[in-house]
Amino acid sequence: MTTVNANEIALGIESFGDDDAPLVLLVGGTTMLSWPDALCERLAAGGRRVVRYDLRDSGESTTKDPEAPAYTLRDLAADAAALVDELGDGPAHLAGIGVGGMVAQVAVLDHPGAFSALTLVGTRAVAPGPPDDDLPDHDQAAMSRLFARPMPDWTDRHAVAEFAATGAEILGNDPAAARATSGRIWDRTPGTAPPVQMANQMGMVFSRLDCKPRWRERLPGIQVPTLVVHGHRDAFFPVGNGEAIAREIPGARLLVLEKAATAIPDAAVREVAEAMLMLR
Repeated sequence: MTTVNANEIALGIESFGDDDAPLVLLVGGTTMLSWPDALCERLAAGGRRVVRYDLRDSGESTTKDPEAPAYTLRDLAADAAALVDELGDGPAHLAGIGVGGMVAQVAVLDHPGAFSALTLVGTRAVAPGPPDDDLPDHDQAAMSRLFARPMPDWTDRHAVAEFAATGAEILGNDPAAARATSGRIWDRTPGTAPPVQMANQMGMVFSRLDCKPRWRERLPGIQVPTLVVHGHRDAFFPVGNGEAIAREIPGARLLVLEKAATAIPDAAVREVAEAMLMLR
């Protein structure tokens, strides 16, 4: 892992594969560890240079004040384009997961010359908050359970990992995998201050971001090959959100993972990697 200065901030990155291979840039949601190691390794084995990175206020990237971010969603999109330029391997295949998928959509719309393909995993085409009337909202039963839990002691690595595991179980993900990933995120977090830990573990900074103007109506203007991946059991962004994105981006392919929720499970890594490698 290292950092790269892009768009006047430092972005934490990790690379897999041959530096001379076509670039696949993975937007963390919010940290790079949203993307499984196994998927990165499969993409690299398929002849790609894979770079995953942390968004601002997470991991090795610049952290200032997650409770009052002085940047917008469009700034995060500009970070992605600037990172491609700094890496010198553009245009790149851009992929975003969860809230990182929102960043990826805006990045391709605002900086089309920087990107050659787009993959969107478990995301939606509107900002955090109430969705459009035709889009399914969060599963309210799951959200009630998820947000009724008391916050952990953020200075206690074990407590934070257990908090992540119970959240994963509520959402339908693998608790053991979530526990392990949470521990790795905790180890990479710059301090144990609750706002910083929440930004890393839960992406809470997104609820405070300026995500205007809307971009959903611009989706038909995306001209690069696009793959939309969505878990059939996703309670956070139900699958109808992915279906809507796939309808609205010309020629987009929709891949529904029948046994997946919000995370890419180990059992789906091969299928997702193969679908991504088909994009150029």
